[in-house]
Amino acid sequence: MAGRHRLLLENAQQLVLVCGRGEEYLRRDGAASLALLPGASLVVGLDGCIKAVGQADVIRNQFSGATFERIIDCSGKCVLPGLVDAHTHPVWAGDRVHEFAMKLAGASYMEIHQAGGGIHFTVEHTRKASEEELFNTFKHRLERMRRAGSTLVECKSGYGLNLETELKMLRVIERAKQSMDIGISSTYCGAHSVPKGKTATEATDDIINNHLPKLKELKLSGEIHVNNIDVFCEKGVFDLDSTRRILQAGKDIGLQINFHGDELHPMKSAELGAELGARAISHLEEVSDEGITAMARAKCAAVLLPTTAYMLRLKQPPARKMLEEGVIVALGSDFNPNAYCFSMPMVMHLACVNMKMSMNEALAAATINAAYALGKSDSHGSIETGKQGDLVVINSSRWEHLIYQFGGHEALIDYVIVKGKVVYQNERCGTMSSY
Repeated sequence: MAGRHRLLLENAQQLVLVCGRGEEYLRRDGAASLALLPGASLVVGLDGCIKAVGQADVIRNQFSGATFERIIDCSGKCVLPGLVDAHTHPVWAGDRVHEFAMKLAGASYMEIHQAGGGIHFTVEHTRKASEEELFNTFKHRLERMRRAGSTLVECKSGYGLNLETELKMLRVIERAKQSMDIGISSTYCGAHSVPKGKTATEATDDIINNHLPKLKELKLSGEIHVNNIDVFCEKGVFDLDSTRRILQAGKDIGLQINFHGDELHPMKSAELGAELGARAISHLEEVSDEGITAMARAKCAAVLLPTTAYMLRLKQPPARKMLEEGVIVALGSDFNPNAYCFSMPMVMHLACVNMKMSMNEALAAATINAAYALGKSDSHGSIETGKQGDLVVINSSRWEHLIYQFGGHEALIDYVIVKGKVVYQNERCGTMSSY
């Protein structure tokens, strides 16, 4: 196939397709056994999409007359889809390292919250920060996520709790969407906590009557494009009724429902999400058996966050039961001031060790299923012809090393590729020639 193309990855020891038949998601047996091609190559076109995947000799013959902007010899290496981080809070000012010491000394999440720490501490600092300051720290965090293999990241607002600061955060996210080589799914999370001086009902009314109409207006004018709506459905925060009202109002203006539920107390959030047609629910440490059944039936993804349960010493979400019941299980880092982790390889490792997921299930959860949780599995999450050329090349003959080597991704990852363009290259890798 003559013509010019953006990228050729050739002779990979393993090409981990994840899925190869256009599946929207993988569950049960599908997640337990992933599609894998040995001795393979792939081509990404100038439009950033994958043009061909196959055995190295077949691709070589098919593209014998073609030219490429970049060729990378992947002999002895593995190629995986770019990782998808389905839950992050990456726009904020003022770290909470002092609270980590409090947690280690035994203080609970809600005790810190009630003492003026937690979300409200970050809200205070984020309200004071300039848009430029927020963008610069956010950009740095995204770059660190990308170096760890994430090529599509869900990014929430939620440290404003008033319309002015929420919009400031969403503008920062929009700016990164337009200017950085990384996929972003943006989430309005104005119902992250009840603002000081307001009741939950007053906060709910403010969001429905003021925040969401403004988001609709900005979407129509093309200034800000928000993908998802989120609420922290929790005892002492937003109850089931307030959560229902906000999520439904968000859905009515075209946002996907993707919210925090059943984290610290059983709230019947999973049942509510299934009823409202939620795309995904996060946390679920305290999910009920009925909620699991409802989510499986509604094809509502469970975004599990192993870092949160680990750092807050919570009980683990029942991942095995969810997998066995046919829930679409996805993973996220929950990167935020309370759970400071950029690395989806470490998240997958924790999911395997602490939530008893297999390595195949963890990779499916951090690729195709995480993409599904963001409504993006038609373009992301697997290595298939027609999908976006988002890829990770690791310096190992078996892909499982990405999970097995806890904290080892900085030495393992040779290249991170977005739309066929190398956006991170390990310093040990020399410049590749083109022909």
